[in-house]
Amino acid sequence: MTKPSAISTQRYVWRESGISESRRSIPEETAIALTYNGGTYAVMMATPQDLEDFAVGFSLNEGVVSSSEEIESLETLEVNDGIELRMWLSQADADRLSERRRQMAGPTGCGLCGIDSIVEAMRPATTVGLGRSFLPAQIMNAIESLPSRQKLNIETRAVHAAAFWNPEQGIVALREDVGRHNALDKLAGVMARSAARAEGGMILLTSRVSVEMVQKTAAIGASVMVSVSAPTALAVKMAGSANITLAAIARADGFEIFTHPHRILSGEAVHVVA
Repeated sequence: MTKPSAISTQRYVWRESGISESRRSIPEETAIALTYNGGTYAVMMATPQDLEDFAVGFSLNEGVVSSSEEIESLETLEVNDGIELRMWLSQADADRLSERRRQMAGPTGCGLCGIDSIVEAMRPATTVGLGRSFLPAQIMNAIESLPSRQKLNIETRAVHAAAFWNPEQGIVALREDVGRHNALDKLAGVMARSAARAEGGMILLTSRVSVEMVQKTAAIGASVMVSVSAPTALAVKMAGSANITLAAIARADGFEIFTHPHRILSGEAVHVVA
């Protein structure tokens, strides 16, 4: 039996005019165990939808595999109190993963996908290629196309989205989850499985831009990322060193660019405010 991605629950709504009773759809949150060759690598709380994409994207973005083809089999199993994403790797890849786990400094527990080393958590992002340039109007069109495609968020108003957009097709793929990192992992998975060319478009996010979101975008290979929310200082630093153009706070009236503006403002007049 497949777990639903949203459930209906009773609620009480307070307004100045009084209290009313009604029902609302809310997103489901489930413990998801990612296992490789019988060993659990990480347990994440996630929305139980597009889980195969999540498994592949997580494996790629966390460096467990370098290609989706290295996952020899993938099975989704419902277990007590959660779901197991059971993956099998070649013996050589499994041995490499086991050695990586043994070299960790101590027991895991920070919630960073099995990472408990500051050095590993702060790993440099992959430096992306030249990519392509976009007009400001294309940035606005891309962001404006997001809300109508966020089906689970339309239903619940409680989930994040990550999407891939290019000028030729618009939104190529979009994935949603209660966790912003999970949504981006799912997007990475579906892009890898469909062989989408990341350098030809941009990553769109509905969430705050943290350093992990920049690292994952770099792993996907996109040179432009745009978010409706603001970035952290460390995310800006990481995007700059990874050669990623980071545009954020993208709203109906415009957006702000924090790194490598040439991909968006090429040929545009820039006015300096004193």
